[in-house]
Amino acid sequence: MPDTLLDPTTLGDLLRVASASDYARWEDQIRRTGGCANPIHLTGWTIHKDKSTGETLHHYSTADEPGGRLRLACGNRRASRCPSCAWTYAGDTYHLIRAGLAGDDRRDIPGTVRDHPRVFATLTAPSFGPVHNRPDSGTCRCGTRHTPNARELGTALDPTTYDYAGAVLFNNLAGQLWQRFTTRLRRELATRAGLSRRELPERLRVSYGKVAEFQKRGALHFHAVVRLDGPDGPGTAPPAWATVDLLADAIRAAAAHSYTSVSVPAAEDQPARTFRWGTQLDVRPVMAFGDGSEITEQAVASYVAKYATKAAENTGTLDRRIGELAELDRHDVPQHTRRLVEACKLLDPLYPERRLWAWAHMLGFRGHFSSKSRNYSTTLGALRQARADYRAAQDHTALALDDREPDTVLVLTDWQYAGHGHTPGESVLAATIARNLQLNRETAREALRDQLTDEREY
Repeated sequence: MPDTLLDPTTLGDLLRVASASDYARWEDQIRRTGGCANPIHLTGWTIHKDKSTGETLHHYSTADEPGGRLRLACGNRRASRCPSCAWTYAGDTYHLIRAGLAGDDRRDIPGTVRDHPRVFATLTAPSFGPVHNRPDSGTCRCGTRHTPNARELGTALDPTTYDYAGAVLFNNLAGQLWQRFTTRLRRELATRAGLSRRELPERLRVSYGKVAEFQKRGALHFHAVVRLDGPDGPGTAPPAWATVDLLADAIRAAAAHSYTSVSVPAAEDQPARTFRWGTQLDVRPVMAFGDGSEITEQAVASYVAKYATKAAENTGTLDRRIGELAELDRHDVPQHTRRLVEACKLLDPLYPERRLWAWAHMLGFRGHFSSKSRNYSTTLGALRQARADYRAAQDHTALALDDREPDTVLVLTDWQYAGHGHTPGESVLAATIARNLQLNRETAREALRDQLTDEREY
């Protein structure tokens, strides 16, 4: 149950749902969605028939469901919108990233990728002006020792001189800057190998998986796993000269090269700008097993998965498109973030092709938060299909259709979209179900961890 008191309307609706005769079935539907906060509602039916005899093997209709509807998980990746579906998305991202580091025979990623050069790189945004921070010395430029959760961290020391326009334009162009970086990286690798750019794919391929993260100041940076493979991808070993040190050196050179930049022209009172990566560049080798280093396969996969479900909400902005600036007042958006959003509004007519106002809730960023190269690993689509196939096999067993050949069964369906979401009382109950499921997962994970520890000690 919720930790705070409910208003009478929500409490009344909660009691209505919980006392309904079909509550058990409603709860079962919500559990199947993982406690989804905004489920999709469908109405319709499905029939399984024997192709040769026309016999009806199974018939299902939503007419017998609570409210006459079937509820499906929304699938939203944002933890701020649906923690349950975001947890599933994070799990898929974890397996995708880890498969590219440790291999996965089920998805044709051999375990030998562990022997390939692999690094975890972080490319940051440049400075747009001094901000409140927690330096190694402990004292911020403002003369204060800020606590870790201080509200002013990441905000401008002097808002009148901070380049808010440059910050949102950088976010908007960050995807293009990443593309230029990967192109230059291949050239740097070719140069170090004494090869031409066209000859490099015959000896070596670069694969990566990356995720974007917003710093508290509202500037974007990228975390990326970069791996070197042989000419045919992860199944082939890279040449002996392709080492971790060579890869790290090429990344540093590519990030600093003049080619790795994007420019925007001057417009009215805005100067022409050229953007490059910030000087804070971190490149570390990924270790296959624990050697005292924090950069292990599991740690990297977990880190990337964590940020794959986030956006710019940690800066205080909204997690949806903004219709008008007045919405910022209603939601108590911090002043630093508000100025970034206002910069998007101001610059939108000056750079119409950048669609800055449409992406103001993302502080200008309009790219993919997580992405990968073609040959890095499996795909999110393949992981989702594997989960769907597993559930279909479960349903097949439950319907006693295991002994029938798939080609002998005709499936007829008719589905209609009927809305989404919960009533106020349903929302509270669904959140409680989601928390219970999360607690069960955490308990099971701790039990497995303890078991593995005991086995190693034994």
